[in-house]
Amino acid sequence: MSNMLLYSSLSHSVQETPIRVPEEHEVAWIPLIGASEEEIERLLADEFDCHPLIVEDCVKVNQRPKLDKYDKHMLLVFFHVQTDMTTIELEHVIGPNYVITVAKSKVKSIQEAEEEFKRTTKLMEYSGSILYTLLDRCVDDYTEVIDKADDRLDKHERAVFKNPYVKIAGDLFRLKRQLHNLRRIFSEEKLTLSQLSHQNFPYSRKEADVYFIDLHDHLSRELDSIDTFRESITALLDLQLNMKSDRMNEIMKTLTIISSIFLPLTFLVGLYGMNFKFMPELRWKYGYPAVWLIMLVVAGGLWWYYKRKKWL
Repeated sequence: MSNMLLYSSLSHSVQETPIRVPEEHEVAWIPLIGASEEEIERLLADEFDCHPLIVEDCVKVNQRPKLDKYDKHMLLVFFHVQTDMTTIELEHVIGPNYVITVAKSKVKSIQEAEEEFKRTTKLMEYSGSILYTLLDRCVDDYTEVIDKADDRLDKHERAVFKNPYVKIAGDLFRLKRQLHNLRRIFSEEKLTLSQLSHQNFPYSRKEADVYFIDLHDHLSRELDSIDTFRESITALLDLQLNMKSDRMNEIMKTLTIISSIFLPLTFLVGLYGMNFKFMPELRWKYGYPAVWLIMLVVAGGLWWYYKRKKWL
């Protein structure tokens, strides 16, 4: 049986108690972390009288970010992102004086929020404040994940400049797919947060609007960063391809210059290698060193010419 954090407006204190429906002067956060489907269904349906669709979404999970409104409750689906860019779905059921969080396993953002609730009791004064704290910890973790992706991309850029033939295409395509998935999630979460204003969110207060707007702005910045990274990945792959082509062109140019230098030398050697009977130079005393001299002059002249043309 899970426990919940219960805030009392009379004593302004937070205590951990067994799960129950809070009284009018109480506000509760109920974390159902790693709970069985039977326990989730029993608590949501029997204890808190949630709509059957809320119960179904929390039990089956595998949802996209969304905000559903019912007569007595609201359901907000949000995602926690791990440092390896895998995601964990979180369902938040919001009632008049409680928030129920359903997750497959305990994640960093939930642990941080729990510690924050115990340390700062005023964060549990009303449902909207509890929800903001939970979402804020998730969005803060998004920044850490985006920073790691930036470092990862920067590492690949340095590797490409150091060696254009380094094998990074596979990792870059995996990173691009992960960023694409995060962008889809962040975009839908951004749309969801835009609905969490005082007019559309009855369990909050007017002064809390600015905090949800701040979360919306944070997500906008993360989306901009992801778009920049995706463009950078494409540019990096193009850069690597161009650097490979440039390196290959340099190699081909060097081989071509070497071949062009040896071409006239090959002609001279082939000319004097013919087996004709009457070749005056063959009987000349200085014929052999003369051929060497001519070959050196030709090779040196071509080298000088290429240098002058800045081909070398």
